[in-house]
Amino acid sequence: MSRYSATEIEANWQEAWDKAGIFTADHKADKPKYYVLEMFPYPSGRIHMGHVRNYTMGDVIARHKLATGHNVLHPMGWDAFGMPAENAAMAIGGHPKDWTYSNIADMRGQMKPLGLSIDWSREFATCDPEYYGQQQALFLDMLDTGLVYRKNAVVNWDPVDMTVLANEQVENGRGWRSGALVERRELTQWFFKISDYSEELLDALDTLENWPAKVRLMQENWIGKSRGLQFGFERTDGGEPITVYTTRPDTLLGASFVGISPDHPIAKQLEAENPEVAEFVAECRKGGTTEEAIETAEKLGYDTGIRVRHPLDPNWELPVWIANFILMDYGTGAIFACPAHDQRDLDFCRKYGLPVIDTFFALDDDTPVDKIAFVPPKTEKVRWVGHFAGLTEATGDEAINATVDFAEKAGWGEGVTKYRLRDWGLSRQRYWGCPIPVVHCDKCGTVPEKKENLPIELPYDDGNGKPIDFSIPGNPLDRHANWRDTPCPSCGAPAKRETDTMDTFVDSSWYFARFTAPRADTPTDLAEAEYWMNVDQYIGGIEHAILHLLYSRFFARAMNITGHLPKKAIEPFNALFTQGMVTHEIYQTRDANGRPVYHLPEDVTDGKLADDTDVEIIPSAKMSKSKKNVVDPVSIISAFGADTARWFVLSDSPPERDVEWTASGAEAAFKHLSRVHRIASEIAESDVPANAEDETLLREMHKAIHDVTGGVESFGFNASIAKLYAFTNTLAKSKAGTAAKREAAKTLAQLMSPMTPHLSEELWQLLGGEGLVATTPWPIADAAMLVDDIVTLPIQINGKRRAEISVAKDMPKDEVEKVALSTEAVQKALDGATPKKVIVVPGRIVNVVV
Repeated sequence: MSRYSATEIEANWQEAWDKAGIFTADHKADKPKYYVLEMFPYPSGRIHMGHVRNYTMGDVIARHKLATGHNVLHPMGWDAFGMPAENAAMAIGGHPKDWTYSNIADMRGQMKPLGLSIDWSREFATCDPEYYGQQQALFLDMLDTGLVYRKNAVVNWDPVDMTVLANEQVENGRGWRSGALVERRELTQWFFKISDYSEELLDALDTLENWPAKVRLMQENWIGKSRGLQFGFERTDGGEPITVYTTRPDTLLGASFVGISPDHPIAKQLEAENPEVAEFVAECRKGGTTEEAIETAEKLGYDTGIRVRHPLDPNWELPVWIANFILMDYGTGAIFACPAHDQRDLDFCRKYGLPVIDTFFALDDDTPVDKIAFVPPKTEKVRWVGHFAGLTEATGDEAINATVDFAEKAGWGEGVTKYRLRDWGLSRQRYWGCPIPVVHCDKCGTVPEKKENLPIELPYDDGNGKPIDFSIPGNPLDRHANWRDTPCPSCGAPAKRETDTMDTFVDSSWYFARFTAPRADTPTDLAEAEYWMNVDQYIGGIEHAILHLLYSRFFARAMNITGHLPKKAIEPFNALFTQGMVTHEIYQTRDANGRPVYHLPEDVTDGKLADDTDVEIIPSAKMSKSKKNVVDPVSIISAFGADTARWFVLSDSPPERDVEWTASGAEAAFKHLSRVHRIASEIAESDVPANAEDETLLREMHKAIHDVTGGVESFGFNASIAKLYAFTNTLAKSKAGTAAKREAAKTLAQLMSPMTPHLSEELWQLLGGEGLVATTPWPIADAAMLVDDIVTLPIQINGKRRAEISVAKDMPKDEVEKVALSTEAVQKALDGATPKKVIVVPGRIVNVVV
């Protein structure tokens, strides 16, 4: 009998799949298509078990769809631009391009042994000129249709990396890579007009029925639709009124001051005139623009000396303060503060001794606000204190609507709907990104590059044959005269290229469309996009629930407008699945200063290091290179094979939940697969004639087909595997003849093939299957075989279960009674007497009263 040797068989079957070309996707109009896509990885240099889980899930779906007669597109690429490559270049003295492509080669080499059903002929990296050249063409089309524009904006500025950071790249007020304190800086930036689509993006969430509800809610909150009141405060000095927008106009009688952003026009005017204001505003700009940074930063204010009149009482004057927690890009950049019912306002007013006025109380409490603002849900009823619209008891929503109506009728305010979603700033002051294809000419202004000149490639050296020096702060493109200086595409006069590159979110916002025709000389081939789009199943982490998915939804609309995607692809992902993380215990010791020192799992045995030092074990957490609680998939594949790794990450928990990687779990998975191989080998060598047990086994086989199929199609992979464990046990214990057992074992190989494709091919061949199991049609459960003809009925004697009988499902009651009364347990209880009563409940139970 042959022994299960994963490392030997897996390479053989991968070669067989490649030779047959079964995963190469072609446009086949006579077959239904299925496009499955996992979020592509950043080429950091190593894959981890999170990658294994993510791509194995997609592979299960792809292989199952292939077996059910679909034409499957399952591509792979690399999200390859970004600052990590530049940081690596600075650290090792190399080039981002060399570092990136070297890592891609390494990771491709680590992924291929997993046996994924990927069409590698469609592979690309976003740093390939062929890809980003088409991205530049797409940018020009979007610029031509008004979807892109340029303006001055306040941004997060990393003074060490010397680049703009997205809000999500600012952590605790510091740059995510450099750790430097982020500053606000006003720069001229390029923007996508995503905010124009706020309502459309919001409404369309209701059509995404196959997306997780939590993801749709996260996007809804990010878009942030709100109805409020917009009105002006008249200045006592006769200056232009200060316009504010508020979502809680019902609290207007609690106004304590009017606040303006440090970037408000009034603040800028005062900054130019008053050195003290300039110093204060400069201090404000040292903070980041993220909500987290604003919430946690110390509240700072400056009394401008300007006073305004309250719209409900011209004799009531309010001071105007510059406040560091007010952003210019939301609302109007000015607010009225109601500290009793807003915590930021309250913190500010307590610090500067400004009044706190309660406008409403809880129905059962009239305690004035002290240190915590009273902010009930808008749907909760409260008791109002002399509200100007005549309210006594009302919910927040009712009060807001009443206030807006009151203001509109009085003529001093207007109900306005606004969105939290801001336009997408795409400019980044760094080298390793897609160059923005425009030229700045003194005569013509900002001029789009000609499409025939695309791609505008990044220079590899400094223009003098020397390596680019990435240790010098700032963008190397700014000081690369040979690349930067170019003729104007319009008039031919000397001009300068745009040296900003695109945010890497741009690269990942349309790659799904490029996969439909990755070698096309336009961003997409419409015929291929019409056939392959939409992505039928998209898989990735919840951390991308907002920006990546929102930006991709916007880009799909933009590509429809510019003629690069069909109308049906306005929502590009039909179904979304967000998988859980792979976790592992963290092992640490402490250095002389008490700081943690982390250790790899392979360096720890029974809670000790090799030198017998005790290790502190921290409960399971997400695998992290910095914490060293990572397991190298390559070592697992070398020890147990890819199928073991695949089986384990799918079997231990539902795919939407985290799974903890343990060495014992991997060993148990390998033992089970070895057992399956042994059982199939024994069946292949056996010669048992058909018998009465055949039908029972085949019935269990059809139940397994039904249950496993249902699990795969509903992302219940762990449930499918649980059924496969049970069916394996049934097969091992069965006394059926060889023919029935061979049929059952071949079906087991088919049902396991999406999870363990290499072992399944081996079993299929061992058992005499024709061709490749990967291309064999998926088994179909016979509905008639799912219905049991024999039922097992428990027998209760005087209310206690004493025995059971197996009878035909349609056996008459009197016949069931005779069989029950003949059992040894009932005969013993009767002891020759006649039972007082026998109650037969068909298909459920027999009750005997003695």
